Amino acid sequence: MANLAVTIPSSLEVAVRDLSTRRRTSVDDLVGAVLSEYVQSSPRRMYQISTSTALVEGVYSGSLSSWTLLKEGDFGLGTFEGLDGEMVILDGEIYQATGSVRHRSDDFLVPFASITHFREDAVVQIAKVACLKDIELACDPHRVSENLFYALRVDGVFDAIDARAVHPVPQGARLLDAAKTQLEFHFNNIEGTLVCLWSPKYSSSFSVPGYHFHFISKDRTKGGHALNCSAQQLRVSIQIVSEYAVRLPEEGSFLTTDLSKNPASDLAKAE
Repeated sequence: MANLAVTIPSSLEVAVRDLSTRRRTSVDDLVGAVLSEYVQSSPRRMYQISTSTALVEGVYSGSLSSWTLLKEGDFGLGTFEGLDGEMVILDGEIYQATGSVRHRSDDFLVPFASITHFREDAVVQIAKVACLKDIELACDPHRVSENLFYALRVDGVFDAIDARAVHPVPQGARLLDAAKTQLEFHFNNIEGTLVCLWSPKYSSSFSVPGYHFHFISKDRTKGGHALNCSAQQLRVSIQIVSEYAVRLPEEGSFLTTDLSKNPASDLAKAE
């Protein structure tokens, strides 16, 4: 093993030691893993656990460790066992958004999530956003193909955010039924980030086609699945994703559930 001496800010050292304690690993192992992920990982790769079809059909039991998931990226979306809230993955941390937000630093099983190492390829400044559709229309020309995937980070002060969050449902309840009882929230004059993934239409059997936005406030206290928003000025970072890895659960109801149906219609209604 080689020794590498570097100088880092004291604040970063504190953060590294705190994270190593929470992850129950040594500082050497943590720093090595972070460097390996940054240097060797592809910034154009999306990693996903389970499929959108399974989610639509009510497969909500966890199958992958959250700590394992975070080894695959630092930016993404998902949900929790039993549909217990909206998952926001930002700057390498997992947040559970149900209107209010809980930072999840513990190790738990994830039923569905998509994650990437976010590296911006392009930046778009958007002014006078009256609705969420304005963001989509402003980003559309910067997607070089309808057949690739994209990760988008939208930062700014929002005049208003309308959001919702699913909440726990009985195992096996279909996504459309769960959506009927979702909780909705309204936030005003709030600074934060929209974490977004865009997927092509052909990917509906395993991903969520189109734009999929989750919101989290800058102070990490409020968030959910974004339904609408307005703002005066927003900064959008866009990353192209050309590699997509899907890991399938190896046990539980995923193995026995009928996943032969096209989920596109149900996904559109649930969104």
